Amino acid sequence: MAGAQELARMVKELDDQLVVCMRCGLCQAVCPLYAQTGREADVARGKLALIDGLAKELLDDPLAARDRLERCLLCGSCAANCPSGVKALDIFLKARAILAGYLGLSPIKRLVLRHLLGNPKIFNRVLRAASAFESIWSKPADELLGTSCARLGLPLLGERHFKRLADQPFLSQAEALDTTPGAGGLKVAFFVGCLIDKIYPEVGWAALKALDHHGVGVFLPRDQACCGIPALSAGDTEAFARLLRANLELFGSGRLDHLVTACATCASTIKKVWPLMAREALLSPEDVRAVEELAGKTLDIGQLLVNNFLPGQKISPEVPDAPVLTYHDPCHLRKSLGVWREPRRLLRANQNWRLKEMAEPDWCCGMGGSFNLRHYDISAGIGRRKLDNIRASGCRAVATSCPACMLQITDALSRAGEKIEVKHALVVYADSLP
Repeated sequence: MAGAQELARMVKELDDQLVVCMRCGLCQAVCPLYAQTGREADVARGKLALIDGLAKELLDDPLAARDRLERCLLCGSCAANCPSGVKALDIFLKARAILAGYLGLSPIKRLVLRHLLGNPKIFNRVLRAASAFESIWSKPADELLGTSCARLGLPLLGERHFKRLADQPFLSQAEALDTTPGAGGLKVAFFVGCLIDKIYPEVGWAALKALDHHGVGVFLPRDQACCGIPALSAGDTEAFARLLRANLELFGSGRLDHLVTACATCASTIKKVWPLMAREALLSPEDVRAVEELAGKTLDIGQLLVNNFLPGQKISPEVPDAPVLTYHDPCHLRKSLGVWREPRRLLRANQNWRLKEMAEPDWCCGMGGSFNLRHYDISAGIGRRKLDNIRASGCRAVATSCPACMLQITDALSRAGEKIEVKHALVVYADSLP
């Protein structure tokens, strides 16, 4: 069939990356999805074989292939532990883009990704208006965790316990900033990210407090765009390109030492995915170079603070009777960027808490962005393993460095009736500052 041949031609562009996989199966041991379902098709090896089958015209059902490729958390556990160095996430993202281009997007996805998420000003206005109506369809679930649940039987929400939108997004409260460096001698751009802006504004304020405390100049523009990973996860390179250009207009010029963010997913996307997909997004050569330069300057904010201002600072002994705090490693921070010591260093700077490691701190919480929306039962099942490890630590609070992980862990704790707070590591650190 001509259609199958054309799809095979497009997929064959990935051949050089596919042949690296030796089918050893070691990805099974680290894949949280496989641990939950036990299905070979859910593990990286199975998905790579599926893509190879499309390239060789052995499979002629691209719809089923797309559904199978979308059953993935994109956590990076397989790539981080692959002895052959297979860049599975790179392959999956490119394959999703190829299939979306071949099959097209559903009208709902096109509306949400291109006309809502892809237009930051419209996106911000719609969510600002939506926050005023949340009390109509939601009701409080847990006061300590600040969660709500659906008041009505809404299929999209199901049994979730979720954090409501903030009354005022961070970027509508904070002034646009372009301050000069102080004693710290550095100038950074602060990329806020959608979840911090819309749900966790306290993380944004903690970032500004910490940067100001260390004398760091800050460039903070308003009407920031999404990092683009939701669009790219759906294979929509057009919406991704639109968001990439919007962000380049804001952050791609001016003297900046670093671009920092307090969102692990945004940090990984900007540093790794932007340069990977810039050419697929048909950016100009000049824009591609600008993307690569900006990616090279991108850091998790914990990296910036620890490496520049805390490396030689003596840590006071822990107070024995201080409440216990444990830490969950976000996949995109530890597995994609290799950042795990720095957030713990931030936590130990606050002597009001005693850090105690949970078992399997870097096991995925099961969020996976849009995966949680499409496969909530599986996502929640993966989350129960994280819940058990948090419980077993005997902690009063669990910290992490990713707002998406905060949402997933909060949901699991709230539905289980656990009185354990969920905090961002940066907020814990900022609380220790004068």
